[in-house]
Amino acid sequence: MINNKKTILRSLVWLAFGVLPCIAQAEEVPANQIRLATSLDLQGQSKGLGTGMLSGLEAALQDKQIGAKQIKLLSENDNYSPPKTIEAVNKLLSQDVFAFVGNVGTPTAAAALPLLADKKIPAIGFFTGSDLLRSNQEDVINYRASYGQEVKAVVEEAFNHGYGPASICAYIQDDSYGLSGLRGLKAVLAGKQGVNYIAEALDKIFEQEGDNAQRNGIGPVGVYKRNSLAVRDGYDSIKKWEAKQGRPCKFVVTVGSYESVARFITYANSKKESWVYSAVSFTGADNFLKQLSSFGVADRVLMTQVVPALDSELPIVNEARAALGDKLGYVSLEGYIVGRMLLKAMGDVEAAGQEMTRANVVAALRGKQFDLGGLPLDFTDDNQGSDLVVMTTLADNKWAPVDSSTWKGWYK
Repeated sequence: MINNKKTILRSLVWLAFGVLPCIAQAEEVPANQIRLATSLDLQGQSKGLGTGMLSGLEAALQDKQIGAKQIKLLSENDNYSPPKTIEAVNKLLSQDVFAFVGNVGTPTAAAALPLLADKKIPAIGFFTGSDLLRSNQEDVINYRASYGQEVKAVVEEAFNHGYGPASICAYIQDDSYGLSGLRGLKAVLAGKQGVNYIAEALDKIFEQEGDNAQRNGIGPVGVYKRNSLAVRDGYDSIKKWEAKQGRPCKFVVTVGSYESVARFITYANSKKESWVYSAVSFTGADNFLKQLSSFGVADRVLMTQVVPALDSELPIVNEARAALGDKLGYVSLEGYIVGRMLLKAMGDVEAAGQEMTRANVVAALRGKQFDLGGLPLDFTDDNQGSDLVVMTTLADNKWAPVDSSTWKGWYK
């Protein structure tokens, strides 16, 4: 919106030279407001992730302002469905938003990013560890560690406690999210002796094109359809691999949504499997815990987190605890961190006396290294600020730290 004399004069100059300004990509911010936007699942099967992330963002951004400009956060539900994401993002783009922040999901990010790139709208702190957002794109800034880093951390820990490469299997969501985690597993296996046949099987899985391809029955992997709760086909795929190789799986890396993964673990347990399971942070620690508890699952589950422990005394966690109250959880804490990270960038632009443009806000993060309430962030080498991966385990109906005794009794 052109709402001041300076901008009107600039527009007249453009017109005098026969150049028409592109309002959709304008850098100017309304005099009294900075509009941020987010698209996430607020009603579907992964709504726990969307509502948690939104709670954290709201707690960080509510009633905040940069100079004389109020921060306003707009949100739309996308049901964790790419077609709905396109609708949601286009609706938000029509409202002159400055940046998108904290969108939830990999396939939904894949749908949103081209729309944002076309309008040169930054994507800040999306809730996904996919490599899709980690090729150092100009207007993409990530807070969190990648899925590859999460998978590497937990699988290497399994190796250290006696689990050989041939005993590792996976259960994943059959889309870009699940495949991103599976690529992380392949990377960890690279260089290990005697597992070329596993790498070849994984490559055949990657060769299958599109979401919901026929990826079951190919390798040490079971897959399920996004937003589906059917687990039997994925379980049978892993059992088929066991029978073909003549050796059992012992450690199952899962990359999926909280209810789907919880149902898979419950089903496998009902079949008397002694597998140990891991889950990545996107599974959603808080909702995952509730689902496991409701199904009577009490142990043999590990989960990687990409934020500090909820009982940490770091200033950023104390602030989130005060702002969120009983809504504090691993997902909402990430939303709070992302909101604070963006506020810092905008505040730095304001403090430097620079114009509040998208490019200046992105530049306030890129190439920088700083402390965010005791949490170190480093953008000097790439567009990802944090490499933090914290290992937790299911114990006494909560996520507890992993120590040397955690693995005792599991390996057989």
